[in-house]
Amino acid sequence: MNTAWDAVKPFLVILFTMILTENYVLVKFLGICPFLGVSKKLDSAVGMSAAVTIVMVVASAATWCIQTFLLVPLGLEYMQTIAFILVIAALVQLIEFTLKKYIPALHKTLGIYLPLITTNCAVLGVTLLNFTNEYGFAQSLVNGLGAGLGFMLAMVLFSGVRRTLLRAKPPKCFEGLPITLVAASLTSLTFMGFTGIVEHLFA
Repeated sequence: MNTAWDAVKPFLVILFTMILTENYVLVKFLGICPFLGVSKKLDSAVGMSAAVTIVMVVASAATWCIQTFLLVPLGLEYMQTIAFILVIAALVQLIEFTLKKYIPALHKTLGIYLPLITTNCAVLGVTLLNFTNEYGFAQSLVNGLGAGLGFMLAMVLFSGVRRTLLRAKPPKCFEGLPITLVAASLTSLTFMGFTGIVEHLFA
């Protein structure tokens, strides 16, 4: 029993750390463009988050293999960033074609923000940090999943915040983007309350 728990525990720590204490959007401030652009409606926020999560997980797997079995053996580690961006771009194109064919309504809702996943620094950040943290293959997959779920949590939470803002009557100088940024900063501050929670959960 303890042996099984000891095997699973490191993966749970990575997963919950990425969702709560190291949330890419609300803690690391990566992936802000889709966070602000696609969080107005819950369905588009969830759809965008699902696409980003899929890209993060698959990109983590693909880039780990490319780095481990191709770039390192050939001494091409300096090509890491370029290679990773190409992989992410290919995955985004695949998802875009799939959504356009099978879920055209969601494809139309996401609009320009879907191809922008290619340049989403959160996605690239996940693939690079997998190696910075010296994660193995399975750990990289869990890290990508946790980052994606954390992105989804931030999007869904902020979607609710923005619906509330529609009923608010802020001063004229705060209308539009200013009040949205203020709300985003306050939402980010709430995640400071999760500091240390993962260490205590899995102590």
